[in-house]
Amino acid sequence: MPDHNPPAAALPPGLAAPPEVPWPEGLTRVPYWVFQREDVAALEQTQVFRGETWNYLCLEAEIANPGDYRATTLGGVPILAVRDHDGEIYAFENRCVHRGALIALEDFGHAREFTCVYHAWSYDLQGNLKGVAFKDGINGQGGMPECFRMSEHSPRKLRTAVVHGLVFASASDTVPPIEEYLGDEIMERIGRVLGGREVEVIGRFTQELPNNWKLYVENLRDSYHASLLHLFFTTFELNKLNMKGGLIVSESGGNHVSYSAIDREAEAKAANDYAAQNIRSESDYRLKDPSVLEGEDEFGDGVTLQILSVFPGFVLQQIQNALAIRQVVPRGVGRTDLHWTYFGFKDDSPALRKMRLKQGNLVGPAGYVSMEDGCVGGFVQRGVVGASDRHAVLEMGGTDAASTRTRATEASVRGFWKAYRACTGL
Repeated sequence: MPDHNPPAAALPPGLAAPPEVPWPEGLTRVPYWVFQREDVAALEQTQVFRGETWNYLCLEAEIANPGDYRATTLGGVPILAVRDHDGEIYAFENRCVHRGALIALEDFGHAREFTCVYHAWSYDLQGNLKGVAFKDGINGQGGMPECFRMSEHSPRKLRTAVVHGLVFASASDTVPPIEEYLGDEIMERIGRVLGGREVEVIGRFTQELPNNWKLYVENLRDSYHASLLHLFFTTFELNKLNMKGGLIVSESGGNHVSYSAIDREAEAKAANDYAAQNIRSESDYRLKDPSVLEGEDEFGDGVTLQILSVFPGFVLQQIQNALAIRQVVPRGVGRTDLHWTYFGFKDDSPALRKMRLKQGNLVGPAGYVSMEDGCVGGFVQRGVVGASDRHAVLEMGGTDAASTRTRATEASVRGFWKAYRACTGL
């Protein structure tokens, strides 16, 4: 298919100016202006993150007891996820209705109620306004007017849903139930890792990325790049495209699973595949302590790598025994925060817990198999400057966004754009 670049398009709803070029029909072209424009970023906040989507907030284990809370985000909006004394989880904007200050300043904690530090307006654990300092004034003077009703003033509240210990929320009243939104195959793959287990958080950090959030989301869905960019994967035979595995893409396109299993017999038969492509696949580096590569088949299916995403910005990761949640948060056109939460389970043996911690070195900003992901998005962000009238090409493995047994494909990247365009109307 030729890389055609048609003339500027009409003004789509929500944009301040016409795009530099129209977005072609189909799923194989992505215009670079979508990574560069402020009006696109603003549109995403309303149509994607506060639109017909479910967004990950936190682990249920992080708010296990009544009064526990977690300060998180929905897109760029600060959110509090709180467990009340009825055992239910509530989510509402972390924003005082008086003058807009944050209600809670810490990332997580325990509270009987929330009191804004600015003017001491207070809220219960469900986000209802319960107190206004000096509401009736002093000595008959000042105070709020008689017509002021606290029940009419609360931060916006969200729908919440819990899936195998993952807390999601939506600002939409019409988004389908979470089970329908995810689909049976994604639900099954989440249950494969988390089902019936008691999660225990073993580490957290935030990684700043020098690129648009969608470039990272493309990257994590891109099974094609993994064994080409990450030399550690191929050198130590953790992930190659000729291994057993496949790709699951939900009907909406927005959710996906990429998985692989080590198959020594298949590897031996296809040992020359990478050499025949004349691409780098091995290095001379060797590990002084190779125990980081040792793993336990804790899920009983031989799968050593599973990357699962939920549109728009959630990732559940299993690389060997290193388990983590990644939350993708846009911070501007060219900046993204990536929140990592490493976890294990309360019934981990000491040996398995040690293995998880050791294999945590595989991922993150300095991880053996993912440090390149923290850079390559920035390479694209810088590379497309001056190319807002050009398109990316996504034809590897076909033109659709369907599940497949090969990972030499960009089907799940095309799936993301299918869901994205359905949300934004672009």
